[in-house]
Amino acid sequence: MQVEEIINIDIKAGWKKGTKITFTEKGNEQPGIIPADLVFVIDEKPHRVFTRDGNDLVVSQKISLAEALTGYTAHLTTLDGRSLTIPVKNVIHPTYEEVVTGEGMPIPKDPPRRGNLRIKFSIRFPARLTSEQKAGIKKLFGA
Repeated sequence: MQVEEIINIDIKAGWKKGTKITFTEKGNEQPGIIPADLVFVIDEKPHRVFTRDGNDLVVSQKISLAEALTGYTAHLTTLDGRSLTIPVKNVIHPTYEEVVTGEGMPIPKDPPRRGNLRIKFSIRFPARLTSEQKAGIKKLFGA
C-alpha cells in the first residue's frame, strides 16, 4: 500500500553543500523490517555575483589601473538585499583582497556570527601607452 506524507524541511541560513537532513524511519517499508530513513542532502545553487568559500562570500570586481593605484569604492548588494559601500584606500595589487568582516554567510551553529565578505580584484591594464604617458609615469615613480 502506498502512503503519502508531506514532510517540511526547515532550511537554515548558512547550511553548506553536503549537509544531511534525516527523517528516521520515513523511507520505504517492508513487512517485518524497520522502515528506512529518508535522507535529504543540501546542494548549493550558483549565484551570479558571489561564490562561497566555507563561511566566506567571495566577489570579484573589475577595476582600472588608475583605480587600483588611487582608490576604489565597491558598491554591492548583499544576499539579503542590503546595499554596501566599501571604500578601498589601499593600493590594490593583483593578489590583493579587501576583507569585510561579518558580511559573509551566517554560521548555522552560532547564528549571530557570520563569515567574511572577500573582494578580489581584476585590474584592467592599458593595452598601450604613449611616450608621453610612459615618461610621466617614470617621472611620477622616480624610475
